[in-house]
Amino acid sequence: MKEGIEVVGLYVRDQDEALAFYVEKIGFRVHTDVKNGDYRWLTVQHPEQPSFQLGLVTPGPPVLDAATAQAVRALVAKGAMPPLVLTVADCRAAYDRMLAAGVVFTQEPVDRFGTVDAGFRDPSGNGWKMIQGRER
Repeated sequence: MKEGIEVVGLYVRDQDEALAFYVEKIGFRVHTDVKNGDYRWLTVQHPEQPSFQLGLVTPGPPVLDAATAQAVRALVAKGAMPPLVLTVADCRAAYDRMLAAGVVFTQEPVDRFGTVDAGFRDPSGNGWKMIQGRER
């Protein structure tokens, strides 16, 4: 048995909207999509990283009460959650592909710190940094 982190949850306002964004625009694939009553467990993964899943979670029961869920949705929409990092082989090429797919960028590709990075947000407001991986 392998040990380690397998799933990291990401709050989204609408799971169908998030699923379309991450699969159709970013290039992830669906790993798990199951329901238990009103609760939906939905995860996606990057095709080059099959051991890691991003859980697309709607704030609410059974995990959060209504008031807390409303506060979390407001924080996410403002972009107040910590940014996530997506590593790509070619930041400018990924930027062009994702821009053509409809991703809204908050920062065009910039050369800095010996690499290239860009910024975007998902439809829920979650911030992402896209960084060109360094040759090792």
